[in-house]
This record gives sequence, structure tokens and C-alpha cells, in this order.
Amino acid sequence: MRSKSNKRSGKEKDNDNRNDRTSSRRGGESSRRKSSTRGEGSARREPTGRKGAPKSAKAIVLEVFSNSPDTVFTERQVTRRLGVTDKKGRDQVNECLKTLVRENKLLPIDGEKFMLNLRVNIITGCVDLANSKYAYIVSEETEDDVRVFREHLKYAMDGDLVKVEVLPSVRGGRAEGVVVEVLERVRTELVGIMELSKNFGFVVPDFKKLYFDVFVGERGLNGANAGDKVLVKIVEWPEAPDKNPTGEVIRIFGPAGENEAEIHSIMAEFGLPFEFPETVEEEADQISEKITAGEIAKRRDFRDVTTFTIDPVDAKDFDDALSIQKLENGHWEIGVHIADVTHYVHPRSLLEKEAFHRATSVYLVDRTIPMLPERLSNGLCSLRPNEEKLTFSAVFELDDNGKLYDSWFGRTVIYSDRRFAYEEAQERIETGEGDFAKEINILNGIAHKLKDKRFKNGAISFETTEVKFKLDEDGRPLSVFVKERKDAHKLIEEFMLLANKKVAEYVYNLGKGKRRPTMVYRTHGSPDPDKLSTFSLFARKFGYKVDPEGDISEELNNLAEETEGKPEQSVLQNLAIRTMAKAKYSTEPEGHFGLAFNHYSHFTSPIRRYPDMMAHRLLQHYLDGNQSADKEEYEERCRHSSEMEKRAADAERASIKYKQVEFMKDTIGNQYKGIVSGVTEWGIFVEIEENKCEGMVRLSDLNDDYYELDSNNYRIIGRQTKRIISFGDEVMVEVKSANLAERTIDLELIETLKQH
Repeated sequence: MRSKSNKRSGKEKDNDNRNDRTSSRRGGESSRRKSSTRGEGSARREPTGRKGAPKSAKAIVLEVFSNSPDTVFTERQVTRRLGVTDKKGRDQVNECLKTLVRENKLLPIDGEKFMLNLRVNIITGCVDLANSKYAYIVSEETEDDVRVFREHLKYAMDGDLVKVEVLPSVRGGRAEGVVVEVLERVRTELVGIMELSKNFGFVVPDFKKLYFDVFVGERGLNGANAGDKVLVKIVEWPEAPDKNPTGEVIRIFGPAGENEAEIHSIMAEFGLPFEFPETVEEEADQISEKITAGEIAKRRDFRDVTTFTIDPVDAKDFDDALSIQKLENGHWEIGVHIADVTHYVHPRSLLEKEAFHRATSVYLVDRTIPMLPERLSNGLCSLRPNEEKLTFSAVFELDDNGKLYDSWFGRTVIYSDRRFAYEEAQERIETGEGDFAKEINILNGIAHKLKDKRFKNGAISFETTEVKFKLDEDGRPLSVFVKERKDAHKLIEEFMLLANKKVAEYVYNLGKGKRRPTMVYRTHGSPDPDKLSTFSLFARKFGYKVDPEGDISEELNNLAEETEGKPEQSVLQNLAIRTMAKAKYSTEPEGHFGLAFNHYSHFTSPIRRYPDMMAHRLLQHYLDGNQSADKEEYEERCRHSSEMEKRAADAERASIKYKQVEFMKDTIGNQYKGIVSGVTEWGIFVEIEENKCEGMVRLSDLNDDYYELDSNNYRIIGRQTKRIISFGDEVMVEVKSANLAERTIDLELIETLKQH
């Protein structure tokens, strides 16, 4: 509320500064648009809207009709209701009536009368920002998405829940609408770069699709300097579309472009936590590390069985181990032992609430943001060598051909004899020498048989490219390379897949018909037929045949085999992966297409994934003979886990992109071979073959012709020369610039090497 004093507050002065500058900022309209709203106070009464802000003249006029929804009014009757007598006020009412008719809020009657349009189509949906100009509203209430231009978004952001008035479509075009209310904002904090004037500033958000900057008054700067990366909290949302939201700086990360500033800003951008609450750390510290004889007595004892872990060389949390021993019948008993996190993290504890909130550990390039405090993740629960550890295990009887004879699930205690890095395990596979070489090679042989069986049953064999960095002590990238997956990695993967599959099948088979017990599954649907057809056309341009009507698994596996080691392998396989549905967590046993499993769960990584903790609890619940758990409760937890998994993946990609840009900053002027990985109306994206860094060749920098986008065929065409540059073309590029603040790499096209 405004102060009754004649002396204006500092905030009011800040608002004057904002009004002077806002037309030049994103989100502001032209000066003509601003001048048309300044006379809105000529109506005598000034009712207030949300947060005490004065209502617009249009809202005041509409209120006359809303209060009498069945009444027809003339313009004169409206002005009388409002007490407007001067010509300026009458003209304003007239303009408001015209606007409300255009917006379909009022219906014109006989050209001179008006009434409320009671046939307005209002839907509720989520905002999907397409770009800085408009968004789509995705709603279950309508088959087609509704487009809303930015001036009608009410400052709604990506993911916000809104109420939208759907306007009548014009000549059968796409449905358009106007946001009438923002029901739920997913965030009120944004990351961006501070731009300063004398006594106020604007925060320009990092998120490129966002269509407004945030005004920060002098009192809200809190020590931020020009060029700083900051986290700003929005404290006031404007009613008018020609103003900017007002915010205050709540965290300063430092100068844009510096490592800590950028990584911290990525964390804030994706809502990742910076530390654990003290109460959570204290609760973790109070857990006893002693394993009692009574607890061991409740468990199956594997301490005398050969057991080891195989993990990345820099891993600190070891949540899975393998044991192996030969049975009297000649078969192998192989135990998949998983950290028994739920023994230490109890329901309704602070640790439980924090683990659920985070839902997953996040692996940025230079740091890990763990789901559990270090005392648990790197200490109590970590299956470190030469220590007794409590585990939850899946134990299998297998022969040398990978045939499964028996399974057992339950709580155990183990003693790991050795901690292997992947490289050490791989050395034993390749040379057959070293400690535990015999056991590792037996496991590797069985893993190969399990993998062959999976692919025979229809599993997809795509290998996603994982970029790794070598960093110096300050976090600067010294080199970037593609991580190579060898047999040691695949050995562990196969036994984890087996455990996840068999745990899911065990719980599923406990029930009959529709009375299946509740379980947390990892599901993955079949590819979208339309996307698959489009992809098959792409593959054909590269000389590969993918029949969308054939056996999809076989077709995609053939493609993976044919493209292996070729420049287009990464681009085509990434596109193929996009045709498939996204994997998610669900209580519905819908199967996993990519793995060709009818039932699949996540059981093997409870230190870093909350769904695995849920799977552990449910499995033990049923091993104890209990009835089915509440499905609705677990489904809600599955939805949250899926959302947090996506957020983590987006943050990880952002950190990789930043480090790639930082690395390429020192290669300006260097030339590289690459492949066109995307085309837009602004330019073509090129993925550099050597290091998988991606940059853009801007169309404005192509001086030999004026190029236009042919979006249907994913290519650009020169208007005069008819030169074509297509998705998948091999090119030579030169690094032109690298912008750390924007996380972008600009490239210059030197020549086209091979066209498709």
C-alpha cells in the first residue's frame, strides 16, 4: 500500500525510474502503448486488485458487466454507473468497450449495446514457453495446445499453472488465448546478469526463452555489481503488460563467466540445493555406525564370500557390490549387494524428507550434489573395502551360459575384499592376470551371455555419448573427451539390470489379475509412430533404411551397428532416442521398451536415487507378508521423482555446456571437422567431431548468399545460388568466439566436406 505521507518512499522513486526505462527493456511495450494507459485514473473510483494495485480502466468497465451478467448496457449507462462525466473519461470508457469486444469478453448488441459474453471458453493448463514471443498452454481439457502471445501471458513462466480464456479461432487457424489468472507459479526466483543504472538495475535472466527482465530498486540490490550473476526473488508482479516484475537480489554469485559464479548460478537456475539443513546434518551425525550382533543375526551372512566393488576411479560412494562362489552342483551363486540405505533412513525422519525432496543426486562437471549427507553417502552406506556393511541383496544361481535357476531377495551383511576402479577390472579382463582375475572373468563371461539374451529378446543397443572433462585444481577444463565404455562397465551394468528386472518381476508375480501389489517401476514406452516415420526419412538421407512398420527394435539395432564409428553415429542415434518415449517412474507395470523387459524397477542405487529407496521398502514390506501399500501415495512420489530426475539431467547438461564453452574459449581460430547437428532460422548448429562441443554458424555470417530455412527438410537454402546445407552434412568450421555468460560458441563455416 502507498504511504499517506506526501514524501514518496524509496520504492515509489524506484518505480518512477522503472517507468522511465522500462520501454527499452524486454517485457516493455512501445511509448505509444504506454501513453494510452496513463489516463486510466479518470474514472472516479479506484478499486484495487491483487496486492492493492489499482485496477486498470478496462477491468473497472468489465466489472460493471460482471456484477450484472444478464443485463444489457449502453455506453451511456456504463459511464453513469462509473460516475464518469468528463469527455476524457467517456472516451476512455468507449475505448475499453471496444477492447473488451475484441477480446470476446463483451458481446455487441445492435451495434450500440453490450452484454457480458457468458459463452467464454476457460481452460486450465501448464505453460510451455516456445520462445520469447509466445507460449503454448498444454491442457487436458483441449486436444490441441493453445497459443498465447507474451503480452497476454500475465508474466506466466514455463511450467506455471494458468487459467486461460480461449478465443474463437480465426479461419480455422491455431487456437489462441489470453491468460486470465496465474494459479500456481513454479518459481519466483530467477538467475541472471545484473545491469546497473545510477540507483536501480535490471536482472537479465539466463533463460533465453524468458520474455521479461526483472526491475530491482536501489534497496533490493543488496550489494550486487554490474555484470554479477545473481539470484533475484520476484516480490511484485505487475498488472499491466508494459511494466516489469519487481525483484530483490537474494544471492550474489560473483562476476559472470567465473567458474564458481556460473556453476552456482546453474544450481540456482534449476533449484538445486547448496547445502543440507543443519537439522538434517545433525540427524545424520547421530546415527550409530556400530553393527550389532543382533542385527547381523537377522540377516543372511556373506562376509566369508568373495566380494568386491567396481566403480569409477574418482567415486566416493559405493552402493553396489558383487559376490561370487561356486556351488556343489557346478553353478555359480552371484550376489548383487546394494547399500541398505533404508536401514538408516527411517520414514518420517528429517533425512527421509530431505531425500524425497531432492529425489536424486546431481552430477555436475566439477561437483556432486548428493541426495544424502556425506556421513551416509560416503560413510555408513558406502560399501567400502575391508569393512562390514549392511546390504539388501538379490542373489542368483546361474550357470556359465547365463541360465537362471533360482533367485533370493533379502537383507544381508557383507565384507568387501577389494575396491576396483573400472580400469583395474578391465586390465584383468584383457590380461587375465592380477588379484581376483578369475572371478572377474567368470562374471564377464556370464554378463556377455545375459547381454546376448537381452538383445535377442529385442533390447535396443544404442550407446549414448558421454562427455568427460579433465579439470585443473581451479575447475578449468584442460581437455574434453568422450567416455569409452568397455567390458568392465558392461559387466556391472548387466548384473544391475538382472537385479532390477528380477525384483520387479518378483513383486509383480505376488499378485493375480488386477490385485497386483503396489511397486515402483521404471517404465519406457514404445516409440511414437509419427516421430518414427519422420526419423526414417532422415535416416534414408544418410543412406540407411529404417522401416517404421517393421520390428522397431531390430531396425534400430541394425542402424546402430551400421553407423558405429561413422561421423553421423552420434547425431543419428541421438535423433533415434528422441523418437522414443521418456523413461519415468510409475506404479503401473507398463514394461520397458528399450530394455525389452516386461517388468523393471530401480533397486540398485539407493544412495543416489529415491525411487530405489521406495523399491527397497516395498520389497521388504512384501517379504514380511504384508498387504499392498497405498498406490496413490507411491504414484505421487513417482511423479515427483521423475520431475526431479529431469531437472537434474537439465542441470547436468547445462554444466557440461558451460565447461565446453570454457574449453573452446582457448581454441579461438582453430579449425575442426564437424557435422551439422541442427538447423534454425538463425543459423546451423555444428557438433565438432573431436570433442563433441556444439556451436552455431549464424546465417548472418554466411556472406556468399542470403539463406532461408527449409524446416520441413531440416536444411537451409541460398536464395540466389540454391546452395543447400543440410542436417548431417560434414563441414569444416573455425572457432570464432566463445561466450561464457551466454554459454554459446560461435563458429565460422570454412567449407562443406560431404553432403547427404
